[in-house]
Amino acid sequence: MVTTIEDLHADVLARALRRLDGRSLAAASCATAGLRALAADPETWRALCLAEWPSLAGQPRLFAAIPPRRLFADTYPFPSADCGDLGGGDLPGELVSTVDVYCRGAPLLSRVVETPASSSWFLGSPFRVEAVERKKPAPEAVPSPAELELSWVVVDPVRGRAVNVSSRRAVAMDRHWYTGETLVRFAVVLGGCKFEATVTCSEGSQLVNEVSAVSLAVEDADGAAVSGEGTLRLLAAAMKGPRRGGEREPEEAKRMYEEFVKRKKGRKERKARREALVDLCCSAASAVVVLTFLAAVALR
Repeated sequence: MVTTIEDLHADVLARALRRLDGRSLAAASCATAGLRALAADPETWRALCLAEWPSLAGQPRLFAAIPPRRLFADTYPFPSADCGDLGGGDLPGELVSTVDVYCRGAPLLSRVVETPASSSWFLGSPFRVEAVERKKPAPEAVPSPAELELSWVVVDPVRGRAVNVSSRRAVAMDRHWYTGETLVRFAVVLGGCKFEATVTCSEGSQLVNEVSAVSLAVEDADGAAVSGEGTLRLLAAAMKGPRRGGEREPEEAKRMYEEFVKRKKGRKERKARREALVDLCCSAASAVVVLTFLAAVALR
């Protein structure tokens, strides 16, 4: 007599499936009709989402707005760098950011930030969201900033779509030139613009690094801040656009970040050369005018 995995009780199989990661669960659902039915259970995907993003705990509104399986499918793979059409259409009127910081794979801190996105002030101002502010008490201790990981999921609760705008692993780490704080940067490039989430770590009283700020900002290829309206268009297109799979996603995100920084530096240098050339031409023209005036006065 041949025994198959489906001979196990459904409750046992369901518990086993809840221990899988998203890719393994999706693969198991393709094996048999019975496993497909069990893998389609919303509670299984809900448990998977809660394990991946602790900030979703106590957020029934988000699970009501977007089914857990759709949330995972939207959020876990990286968004495509080519957002596609950024043209017309209704823009999100509200954004919900679920932010999770991990250290050595263990959750360090979680935040949920709701951002009204319909006011003229928001649409016209540079986009920036603060998940952890310096004035907030009780910062979290960090053994090593280099071991931090970050997930920053942006959800449109009205349309039920989401996208992760963090590279998960750091793409760069440096120190603030004035305060000496460590800045751990996580970034993805969407539609030619850079979404950069920064975790700021400062030295506490016992010389232990502490997370003092976590923020998200967007800048274009020239290094200028992108407005709220421009960011909404990028996010709306990214939510509707394709996703990229593969185990090397963080490495790819770092490569695209480095290419973006290199292109920005090149554009800045070309702009500086053009401005220097214009200044030289203006100086030469001014010299010609002065010399012409002096010659005219001398020949009188």
